[in-house]
Amino acid sequence: MTDLKVEADPAELGFDADRLLRVDRRMSRYVDEGLLPGWLTVVARRGKIAHVSAYGQRDVEAGLPVEAGTRWRIFSMTKPITSVAAMMLFEEGAFDLTDPIHRWLPEFTEPRVYAKGSSLRPVTEPATEPIRVWHLLTHTAGLTYGFHHAHPVDALYRTAGFEWSTPPGKDLAACCEAWASLPLVFQPGSEWNYSVATDVLGRLVEVVSGRSLDEFFAERIFGPLGMSDTAFSVEGEAQEQLAALYVPAPGTRRAVRNDAFGDGIKRRPVCLQGGAGLASTAADYHRFTQFLLRGGELDGVRLLSPRTVRAMTSNHLPGGADLEAFGRPLFAEMPFDGFGFGLGFSVLQDPVKAKTLSSVGEYAWGGAASTAFWVDPAEELTVLFFTQLLPSSTHPLRQQLRQLVYQALV
Repeated sequence: MTDLKVEADPAELGFDADRLLRVDRRMSRYVDEGLLPGWLTVVARRGKIAHVSAYGQRDVEAGLPVEAGTRWRIFSMTKPITSVAAMMLFEEGAFDLTDPIHRWLPEFTEPRVYAKGSSLRPVTEPATEPIRVWHLLTHTAGLTYGFHHAHPVDALYRTAGFEWSTPPGKDLAACCEAWASLPLVFQPGSEWNYSVATDVLGRLVEVVSGRSLDEFFAERIFGPLGMSDTAFSVEGEAQEQLAALYVPAPGTRRAVRNDAFGDGIKRRPVCLQGGAGLASTAADYHRFTQFLLRGGELDGVRLLSPRTVRAMTSNHLPGGADLEAFGRPLFAEMPFDGFGFGLGFSVLQDPVKAKTLSSVGEYAWGGAASTAFWVDPAEELTVLFFTQLLPSSTHPLRQQLRQLVYQALV
């Protein structure tokens, strides 16, 4: 599915076309300065694409341009898809959001929580609350990521082989057993911490459905939504469309190719990471955002009820807190001020506190290679941005994209 073209005059959709070109001018400077290899962005309103633009190269060394059909590693933009999969099973009565996950994943029966000490000699205590399904969906389970470098438990993850990827040879079931053997960072439900929770959620989907995660995605989500170019690997002729992965050079921040990490997507992974594993195209992910904006339905195919989508895109943090108050100040795919968290998405509560032009109720997420999307139900707006620069904290692309899109809305 690579058809991506403007479907309506921007003016009919409430945009000033000249102002929309500011998006292209600003983002192109990153490429001209050598800071990004290339990018593609899609702006749609009321279900119609108002603006599509691409600039730069998907493979700088080979001189290959960014195209509509370019395949991108979407990293954590996998998380909302896994969350949708889980909520489809929830709608079938497979589990309640309050159910302890150890009913299906017995390795999490008696979690221990870090209390004090170093990563070499941690002191732990029993969890006072089981990890529940909603803890996984909201990143409040007490799990973490090795790449945070912020807590002794993060170091334990790295020692166990979990930093930016999973240990060779371990499938998702084995990874869950490894994570269950490590201490939690806090008591389940007591804080927010960006983590492998969505990977564990993917394993829950596998056990409950009796299907591997790639099979579930293909049969229940990608097939019905027409997302034919989204998968856990890019193989065969499709590799000709694959964007190379880049990292910033120390000092200059110029984009430097990193095939050692980037080539992993060229073969089916042993571990199907529900939190980070997919590659996709702009056209495919555009269909996913339209499915969300329309309340769980696209082209006559309904995967979720509107009520479920509303629940997923509401703030679930206790007391209506934002991430700044309830979260740990670490790397994540969004700023924390004024943003809450739902079931798989950040949720904007206070645009003034967040210093953004976006609307209350906007929901979003991004990926580690600087990809991003958001859905603004109040304006019936969806925006996608794709590039391949790891990590996403290198440049303020997402904040700038928001201000550039919204200033064009007249």
